[in-house]
Amino acid sequence: MNSYWQDLASSSNGYYEEDDFAAAAYRLVAEQVIYHADLKSRKAFGIIEQYERHITKVLAPLGIAVGVDRQLMFAYAIPQHPSPTSATVPQTLFALVLRGLYEEGMRAGEIADESGEIICDFIELQEKYRLMTGRELPPKGELESLIRTARRWGIVRRLEATDSHLADLHVDSEDGGIAIRPAIRVILGESTLQQLALWGTSGSATASSADDNHSDQTDQDTANEAP
Repeated sequence: MNSYWQDLASSSNGYYEEDDFAAAAYRLVAEQVIYHADLKSRKAFGIIEQYERHITKVLAPLGIAVGVDRQLMFAYAIPQHPSPTSATVPQTLFALVLRGLYEEGMRAGEIADESGEIICDFIELQEKYRLMTGRELPPKGELESLIRTARRWGIVRRLEATDSHLADLHVDSEDGGIAIRPAIRVILGESTLQQLALWGTSGSATASSADDNHSDQTDQDTANEAP
């Protein structure tokens, strides 16, 4: 493998070194998504974008498919034979909601900039989470943990003070908000939207059942109180 990276480094006329290629390939596998918008990732993205065919050749025997979205400027690695997920139910639900929010934002033309991100504050997130799942958004500590996990998956990031170019989006929450990243459409495909629809139906049914039970109990209480 070292000789392969050496050959690529030589073909770059000294622009990249052997370790640059190895590091880019490792990061792609470890992080799953590499965004050009992230300053510390631009070198790795540049290598993967320019040498996509070569990186693909290296990772294919490992059962990993490589792709580059040159419009939204991100590279991704998808296992072709994924192992059973170890994601918890809250992590899965949170990811499903993020996927649904991204689709809603795309349809409404709410893309923040050329990075393809959809911005969401915590007030909207709380409302949409309840509507999509029939459950309340987890409390702050658990929510922050879910955001960190989703960030490791490459599908979300926390808004930061440096996001001054997003000021005109009027994020209402004092805690800022999140940016749902475009690779979520690759990481969580169409089947994810179907799963979200099932969760929504289940949540609505649960809520409806709870309302019916409450109504039945109220009727019974009224009957017991009748003379």
